[in-house]
Amino acid sequence: MQIKFKLNPPAAGAIALLCGAAGPTAALAQDAVAATTPPAVVITGSRIPRAGTEGPSAVTVITGDDITKQGYRNVFDALTNQTQNSGFVQGADYGNTFTPSANAISLRGLGPNHTLVLLNGRRMADFPVAYEGTVNFTNLANIPSSVVDRIEILSGGASAVYGSDAIAGVVNIILKKKVDGYDVNLKAGGTSRGGAQDQRLQFTGGKSFDKLNTLFSVELLEREPLWSADRDFMASRTGVAPTSVLGRKNVSTGKYVDLGDACSSLSDLFGGSTVKYTAKAGSYCASPKVGPTYWTTQTKNSSQNLFGSANYELSPDTTLYAEALYGQNRSTQNTRGPSWTSRSLTDSYFWNQNTNAYEAWNRYISPEEIGGVDRYNRYWDDQASSLSFGARGIIPGTSWNYEAGYTASLYKSEDHRPRALANIDSFFLGQQLGVDNNGVAIYAPDPARLTRRLTPQEFDSITANSVSNDKSWTNTLSLTANGDAFELPAGPVKVAAVAELGKQGFSNTPDARINQGYFNAATGADVTAGTRKRYAVGVETNIPVIKSVNATLAGRYDKYSFAGRDDGKFTYNGGIEWRPVQQLLVRGNYATSFRAPDMNYIFKAKGTGYYSSTTDYYRCAKAGQPVADCEFANYSPGADYVQTGSKDLRSEKGRSSGVGIVWSPSADFDLTLDYWNIKISDLVTNLSADNLLRDEADCRIRGDLTSPTCADAISRITRFPDNALNRPGEIKSILVNPINAATTSVDGVDISGKWVFRTRDYGNVITKANYSRTLNKHSRQFAGDPLNDDLEDLTNYDWRDKLNASVTWNVGKWSNTVFFQRYGKVPNAAGDAYLTPTTLVNASVVYRLNERATLSVAVNNLFNQVKADSSAGWPYYPVGNYSPAGRQAWLELNYHFGG
Repeated sequence: MQIKFKLNPPAAGAIALLCGAAGPTAALAQDAVAATTPPAVVITGSRIPRAGTEGPSAVTVITGDDITKQGYRNVFDALTNQTQNSGFVQGADYGNTFTPSANAISLRGLGPNHTLVLLNGRRMADFPVAYEGTVNFTNLANIPSSVVDRIEILSGGASAVYGSDAIAGVVNIILKKKVDGYDVNLKAGGTSRGGAQDQRLQFTGGKSFDKLNTLFSVELLEREPLWSADRDFMASRTGVAPTSVLGRKNVSTGKYVDLGDACSSLSDLFGGSTVKYTAKAGSYCASPKVGPTYWTTQTKNSSQNLFGSANYELSPDTTLYAEALYGQNRSTQNTRGPSWTSRSLTDSYFWNQNTNAYEAWNRYISPEEIGGVDRYNRYWDDQASSLSFGARGIIPGTSWNYEAGYTASLYKSEDHRPRALANIDSFFLGQQLGVDNNGVAIYAPDPARLTRRLTPQEFDSITANSVSNDKSWTNTLSLTANGDAFELPAGPVKVAAVAELGKQGFSNTPDARINQGYFNAATGADVTAGTRKRYAVGVETNIPVIKSVNATLAGRYDKYSFAGRDDGKFTYNGGIEWRPVQQLLVRGNYATSFRAPDMNYIFKAKGTGYYSSTTDYYRCAKAGQPVADCEFANYSPGADYVQTGSKDLRSEKGRSSGVGIVWSPSADFDLTLDYWNIKISDLVTNLSADNLLRDEADCRIRGDLTSPTCADAISRITRFPDNALNRPGEIKSILVNPINAATTSVDGVDISGKWVFRTRDYGNVITKANYSRTLNKHSRQFAGDPLNDDLEDLTNYDWRDKLNASVTWNVGKWSNTVFFQRYGKVPNAAGDAYLTPTTLVNASVVYRLNERATLSVAVNNLFNQVKADSSAGWPYYPVGNYSPAGRQAWLELNYHFGG
């Protein structure tokens, strides 16, 4: 076979330069594909332009119109509802998390750190606080939807093209390149059950000045919180003992000291729900509304986002570009009210000189005493910015395209957290009088100081906000080129090359007053910070083997330098496309991938904190109580933890493969079926506290103290002695740290289809459907452990399958869409059974008032369903899997002028 080799010297020089230089990812996708003779565009998963969206790997596309018509509120909402996003994540509306001002996704249930998120093909700075205190991820909360052209989602490994993190897939958010005229968009709505109102104003525009194209967007958004008290079914805890509002306990006898008529004098607190409650250990003041009162199920949010871009045609072969994104965001939530326990930083009890007994006092302060529930809100002020500029065009004397650019991205987050001051013990107990022979503090407290109601001024004297500052940043210099290398009988061999040089860093700086003893908080809040550099070169080829068969090959080498050492990784992938007939595509792919160790894992100083809630399975088992009814289940705040980092972590290694078929007999019909498989080894994982507690309970009950899992779990959980005066047998702390020990594998199928039915007089009907099902998922934490079947694991809250389907009827000035979402089974909160699948329905109507104005109405959860789950008690719905908001509706007006 004769090969026609036509490699131009300038092209060869460009490849040589790219293989020895460094710089960031080029923008991945350009303008929409035309219906006829489509121009070559770059699709996520490749740097080589192609004439169609289908390739060796499946790519899902969400258009800007889809975001509106399918009821999505923003970019994150559109992504989290995709069928590939099967993983359970703790987002901004989850509750008491490490990252309540951020939102993340988890493709294939592999965690937010295994999905690479790009903006116009470029990396953004990580959110500066680690997800669940462990892994770094990208926040999706600050991208204005008004300038989104489309979002492309690539499933499977793509490190050979993009580098680290692209194990489960790649999400590329592609913004509009050109806008003619100006658009004002107003949107407002709320819920039929009350609460959670939101409003949005967008102003987007663009103008061309000869060789200069400009675009800008301003987005202002306000979202009100949804409190637990706004929903009757979770406004109060039922079926369990109410939460203590005020109590005195003799820790030697374990009995409460009677409070007389103190409870009746405080009966108006917590909405008039405070009563004298009598238990086996005695009586105390309590309310079933304490937790629900201080709990937002949806955060309050106020954000302002700006975007601007400019493209200047310097010459017919060269265009200069610049893009800037800036967003500021205040998120406000409440998941823990102000409470006090005597001597909480030591042994939680004291010697009462007046009664000659060891006592423990506690007080939960109500909204009525502090000036309203909002007084104890926690809020975050976030600022996210990104700047990109460079040049793109044609290499002189060749047909090769190039792009050289620089990107800088910065994310700042300021955490304002209400805390008790160091004087709170003396406020309730008076001055300390010394210590006894056992080292226990001595007081002579006046009981009236405990039982009287506080004033807002008194509350201000014992509380204040701590302020921590967190920051992350990334800078990248990149150079890319693509073009035809030489000719084969079936067509040209296309080549793309990339070189990147980058540096990133982060810092978590707690309030210095914590270590100075200003707050009633444990000291040892250390600064965590670190930086790392990365270098990368890569090459990709598209080879027309024969007229009906195309092959792609890609290879890339990434080198990371951090903590005094280097970690390099070469990854590769290959794909094949076979078209036995024009209407049918058979495809397959195989890829290796990697993820450099999370910076938080590497540089984490010894840190302490507490979990939002904890279930002590061992104490439940000892007491013979099922988890659903156990007094030690799901208690909040949860157990304390101690967490450290490790500078010796290795990169995670991934492998993915897939085969699929695409049948498209016409432009109005297509059907796609893809099988995918992803495996990760050397998985870096912070040990799960809940799993440790389950393992500890199981091991202790069985008497197994020597197997690898049992020995490790028991050594990590420290408990108070069973004969301790206070908190006997309770969890004192849980030790967690990252390790390269775990493996996981997951495989499944994606099915999608589209059918357009066209009529002459009654418009067009567009039907779309997407279905994803996980067939198998297995994991192993340690080499000596049995393989865990995650799909049968009732502690795994990932979706087993999801279905999205929509029907859109476009006729005249009307566009009407009904969108169905079916969620498969997930475990209940108690982890002893599955919740049944649920289907939610959204609907929207868009009416064009005239050539410039449209009016639309969107209703999400049309039938006002709220999924119930009382298996583990309050809050009686499956947190994280479903929303308690119920039906939501919005009215939207868009007006275009100019252009």
